[in-house]
Amino acid sequence: MEHATSVAIAPKADRLPPPLARHLASDTTRAAMRIQQEVLGAAREFLRGEGFVELLPPVIGPVTDPGARGSKQLDVDYYGHKYKVMTSGILYKQASLLAFDKIFYIAPNVRAEPVETCNTRRHLAEFHQIDVEIAHGTRADAMGVAERLLTHVVKHVLATVPDQFALLGRDPLAFAELLAGPFDVLSHRQAVDELHGLDYSQSPDAEIEWTGEELLSSKKNRPFFVTDYPKGSRGFYDRESTTEPGRLRNFDLLAPEGYGELVSGSERESDYATIVTRMRETGENPAKYRWYLDVMREGIPRSAGFGMGLERLNRFLTGLDAVWQVNAYPKVPGEVSP
Repeated sequence: MEHATSVAIAPKADRLPPPLARHLASDTTRAAMRIQQEVLGAAREFLRGEGFVELLPPVIGPVTDPGARGSKQLDVDYYGHKYKVMTSGILYKQASLLAFDKIFYIAPNVRAEPVETCNTRRHLAEFHQIDVEIAHGTRADAMGVAERLLTHVVKHVLATVPDQFALLGRDPLAFAELLAGPFDVLSHRQAVDELHGLDYSQSPDAEIEWTGEELLSSKKNRPFFVTDYPKGSRGFYDRESTTEPGRLRNFDLLAPEGYGELVSGSERESDYATIVTRMRETGENPAKYRWYLDVMREGIPRSAGFGMGLERLNRFLTGLDAVWQVNAYPKVPGEVSP
């Protein structure tokens, strides 16, 4: 049976960030930022090497991703019109495939998280994602890119900044299993069964809860995929399986040691009529998505893609206790900060 790898990590952090000056001046923050710099360089190197084109995503728009669980969208006045601050660039990623077949963003995102998520150690109101989209791609294609990207980044940072890992007390052996070969794959049903076996009450009809993800990943010593979430648990753009109705052609990639979700992705729905139906099923008003539906009607290619949380990835790499520790200017729910 798989088990969590025991590693030395930096001392457990307080739940909330210290004053900004002390945070920026700390050796921990400096080490985390140096590792982050290498993560970004390695990610760009890998994706460009695989033929992806980097685009700069919008920060505001008439509509944004409605699928961010538990968080609220923020409005901004744009010359008298209510625009949204981007919670995710998913709709723009699909549209961008009209220009290039393979694109990626290093995307800023803002989500008004509920106060209770500040205790999860993995949520920020302001964060970044490595967003990837592949025209004519399948779920297997997207999962393959996510796995190779993570492996490339880990190899790079271990080779280039070993001194920063030593400063943080993060044992490189913690990544030995990650680098040893292909990641495991569990269906959502299998993941739910494992959680029930651990006496955790997880609904088989819902997305896996944050505490469930943490528990499940604490029993693993390498990253693993969870696939085939039930319909209704994710956004209208996740494509439903044609062979298993009620299941979505999507996936998450979870890190071991209790760090939980690093990546979320799927095959995308590209049929106009189906998208409109799915919007209505999830309680969304299609009229809000006029620009997106206009582009969809013109013919966006079928695609697959994912978003990899930069701060969550860096927290896993550094072994730190909370995601705010790997952000230079952390915004946690319910706290006023610079």
